[in-house]
Amino acid sequence: MAPDPAPPFPDAWRGLVDDAATFPPGDADLGVALATYADRAAEWHSGLVGSFVVTDTHLASVPADVPVSVVLTSGAGAVAGVAALAARKGLRVAGIEAAVRDADDPVGNVRRIDAAARAAEVDVPLFFEVPGPVTAAWLAAVDEVAACGHRLKLRLGNVDHDLVPSPATVAAWIDAALDRETRFKATAGLHRAVRHDPEGGGAHGFLNVLAATQVLWDGGSVDDAAAVLEVRDGAALAATDVAAARRWFTSFGSCSVTAPLEDLLALGLLAPPTQHPTEQP
Repeated sequence: MAPDPAPPFPDAWRGLVDDAATFPPGDADLGVALATYADRAAEWHSGLVGSFVVTDTHLASVPADVPVSVVLTSGAGAVAGVAALAARKGLRVAGIEAAVRDADDPVGNVRRIDAAARAAEVDVPLFFEVPGPVTAAWLAAVDEVAACGHRLKLRLGNVDHDLVPSPATVAAWIDAALDRETRFKATAGLHRAVRHDPEGGGAHGFLNVLAATQVLWDGGSVDDAAAVLEVRDGAALAATDVAAARRWFTSFGSCSVTAPLEDLLALGLLAPPTQHPTEQP
């Protein structure tokens, strides 16, 4: 008798991690990273991984069957080229990610990228990374992102630990996104599930971010969410309503897929399917 079919991958964790293996600190070779991404399709945990993340300068090297998130290395002027290349090669673009670099006119910067996307008839999610703490200018830019129907990208880590945003800052970012009912993804530093202290500097955990999102959506304060971002008890965080939080926190880019998977297994939040040996006649 054939073994029972494997259970479907849990929706709560599906596509949580975007494979950013070629970005720091992983810095994997593009060809090796693409081969690893393709090989993972045969693994039981393949559902954990969503898109493959590359810069626009490497987009031409991505096969047409790989869902790809494209990080723009410049501003609005890069959008048309990405759209044209994707259409020409039949690429599966899952999203486009743009940084707001004009500190003097962040609202105008968002509008220029939005206009370029509309002109190029881009029909995939656009994620805007608005740097800095929550100031009036930051909020104005986020208002424009929301008004245009786009999403946010939150940078939660840095190779320089002194530049990692504080729990209070991250909580305020998430609160602003939820206040505008704007979905967001995260990037940088979320390799582990629970907040920890690598090399003497604090690093956020993706389970903390999910829990903080739930707290805020349920009516908690920014201070409440900041406290959750400080929690280092994985068992306590495991009680998070992940499905509800992921309505808003859609995914995070990580140069490691192994590290998030290991933590989810250790916390009992994921488990490989039970192997049933084939019965002999």
